[in-house]
Amino acid sequence: MSKAFLRESDEPELPDYPPPALLPTGAKNYLTPGGAQRLRQELSHLLETLRPPLMAKGADSEAKRRLHALDQRIRYLEQSLRTAEVVAPPNPPVDEVRFGATVTVRDQDDAVSTYRIVGVDEIDPERGEISWLSPIARALLSAKSGQRVAFKSPAGERRLEVLAVAYE
Repeated sequence: MSKAFLRESDEPELPDYPPPALLPTGAKNYLTPGGAQRLRQELSHLLETLRPPLMAKGADSEAKRRLHALDQRIRYLEQSLRTAEVVAPPNPPVDEVRFGATVTVRDQDDAVSTYRIVGVDEIDPERGEISWLSPIARALLSAKSGQRVAFKSPAGERRLEVLAVAYE
């Protein structure tokens, strides 16, 4: 079958961008150094690789739609990077949970989990990267190895024991 009948594009498909993160009023836009670097790389890729071919399409309605979505993401990344406060990891040895920490915890059911506390634009639940504004992160911040903390989850109050704290 001819490609014309399938209406396929030669351009790479735009990824599904996450919705913009919303910070509470007055909250700082913290980023880890690695997170800031990833956002800069994404912005560069969008501006230098993906945007020029769409601009060249001109009046094509599908290209205009894709360009609009791409430009929204570009504006969001520019704003995020402009307002970001990049937080370097603390000097070792630190066994206290702070922004950027990777924390291993055991819950009340003896399940062990690992979380990394990152900025709102860096969250990736599949990799255990959680926002510093999340209930778990807020409960863990300032805790030390061996300490128990409580937090409210949708299932009710939960308890966690901090097993280890590490920084990249």
